[in-house]
Amino acid sequence: MRKIGLFSVIALVFTGCTVSTQPGPSAPPAETTDATNRLPTSDTMRSFRSVVQTVEPVAERECRARTSRVNCNFKILVDERPDQPPNAFQTIDQSGRPIIAFTVQLIADARNQDELAFVLGHEAAHHISGHIGRQQQNAVAGAVIAGSLAVLLGGDASAVEVAQQRGAQVGARTYSKDFELEADALGTVIASRAGYDPVRGAEFFTRIPDPGNKFLGTHPPNAQRIATVRRVAAGL
Repeated sequence: MRKIGLFSVIALVFTGCTVSTQPGPSAPPAETTDATNRLPTSDTMRSFRSVVQTVEPVAERECRARTSRVNCNFKILVDERPDQPPNAFQTIDQSGRPIIAFTVQLIADARNQDELAFVLGHEAAHHISGHIGRQQQNAVAGAVIAGSLAVLLGGDASAVEVAQQRGAQVGARTYSKDFELEADALGTVIASRAGYDPVRGAEFFTRIPDPGNKFLGTHPPNAQRIATVRRVAAGL
């Protein structure tokens, strides 16, 4: 029973980390001028498509240069759901192809192409750096350690499974701040080599809530991220 529970948790960890959410369709949303919906205009979408056409080949080139036997054929999607917050994420589809998705709210909120280019480079960097796989390994290790401790403490099957789930959550967050900073650094390189200003692009950190330096937080402080971008950009 306990072994079955452990393998179930591991399966859930791999599924949850690999496919965090379903990306929206790739077609651009209908044009709107309603500011309350925070949807991009046709001019904004043309600007976004221009950034994708410029940055994507650079990201794929960096991916091929820095990895071995990794699928570098990025697919860029737009999540058209109007109720989603400004966000972008990277995942992998069932065939192993890397997916990068932008919500329309993020596209609408971007103040310039440099911000869009930096975000795209950042998300591509997560794939190039193998962060999904590394996060999975951390989650599984956390599940195994927590489950083993629960067994040693005499927990029943239910207690062990709960411990495994919580251990997986803690494990998945281990080094997540480091992953974000790594993606910021490589994203800076990608955006710069695509002809954009990553320092200007990273200014969007000044407009989002600062997560601070919370214990087991998933993102580092905004000031640390901006400093990383400036340091890497200065060395290019």
